[in-house]
Amino acid sequence: MLETLNVTKSISVASEKAWQAIASIGGLDRWFPIISDCRVEGAGVGAIRILTLTDGAEMRDRVLEIDPAAKRFRYERTHSPFPVSKYLGTVEVKDKTGSESELSWTLQIDVAEEAREQLVLLLKQALSDGISGLEKDLR
Repeated sequence: MLETLNVTKSISVASEKAWQAIASIGGLDRWFPIISDCRVEGAGVGAIRILTLTDGAEMRDRVLEIDPAAKRFRYERTHSPFPVSKYLGTVEVKDKTGSESELSWTLQIDVAEEAREQLVLLLKQALSDGISGLEKDLR
């Protein structure tokens, strides 16, 4: 079943600084408590991001878009330990004030019905934690 999840937060980081962190592709192990390691193979669109979870499971993302003008980053999760058959992520950074921005992380996932409720809760919490972790890392 196709599901769209979104977590949007205001953060005390200038939008350009937040965008540079997102556009660098890596660093998720500093932002997300559930991720113990993050490495990147390649650069720019087409790069592969390999994420190791704290339980040892691995996820892989392929970068689809890095749009500096829109401050939008899109990726496709090509490998996941979770019961999803489609996983598209979009991260957008918007200006608020000179020292604040709004970060929106949206997922479109196709998830098995029997796992939907639990996985949606896990992913929303992970996104919220990750945005807070990015803010803490950049301050």
